[in-house]
Amino acid sequence: MSTLAYDGSAMLGRHLQRIRHNPGLVVLTQTMPITMLLFFGYVFGSALAMPGEEYRAYLLPGLLVATAANGIMTGMFQAAQDSHRGVMDRFRTLPMSRAAVPLGQAAADLVVTAVGIVPLLLVGLVVGWRIDGSALQAVGALGLLLLFRFAMTWVGILLGLASGSEEAAGQLGSATFMLPLLSNAYIPTDNLPGWLRTMAEWNPLSAVTTALRDLFGNAPVPDGAAWPVAHPVAGSLAWSAALIAVFLPLAVRRYERGER
Repeated sequence: MSTLAYDGSAMLGRHLQRIRHNPGLVVLTQTMPITMLLFFGYVFGSALAMPGEEYRAYLLPGLLVATAANGIMTGMFQAAQDSHRGVMDRFRTLPMSRAAVPLGQAAADLVVTAVGIVPLLLVGLVVGWRIDGSALQAVGALGLLLLFRFAMTWVGILLGLASGSEEAAGQLGSATFMLPLLSNAYIPTDNLPGWLRTMAEWNPLSAVTTALRDLFGNAPVPDGAAWPVAHPVAGSLAWSAALIAVFLPLAVRRYERGER
């Protein structure tokens, strides 16, 4: 086994143990989407043109993607916490691959996310959401979702290492709730003003949300949309690859430098 794989596995185990000893954070982050599904699905579903059950089927992929986008917040907070408390400094003194530390955090987050979306999917089935696409398409949708979560986690790790403060990371992380609001995660963008619709459709969350709706068979790809939404699977892959290509090496470099 290579040094990176061995050290990364050790860091993965460390972060999973860390998460196990902080179950409150896991419960909060996993129950929030379920609460939003029930609240938005029954309140907004009665106010929008879509019938309630149809809106809940439309909403669930958006909530899945909003959960993936929260990788910024969790990645930021955990990296800032380790940096602020001197854990990163201790890791740098060990004879281990420098990339293993942030990679272990990102991998652990991916494992927890994969497990954590199961309750949301089950509640979605209870309130009327269905997978109308093929099994292969559904697996592809979940794969895109986890890839996007992995990409967003690297954004958070870099920001957390740059902030070096748990308080600053918490304040900055709370601003990420705006990302789903400026996308098609919760409502269609067809009737938005032109400039706002363009902004929403070039939001990476819109491409991934549209891809999930299309692959699950919940809603067709909208006509006349911007390229990432008009070609949602390709757009999702392009956004995820671009985010990983930019933020992964920057996060590793920031960790190596050890600056706050």
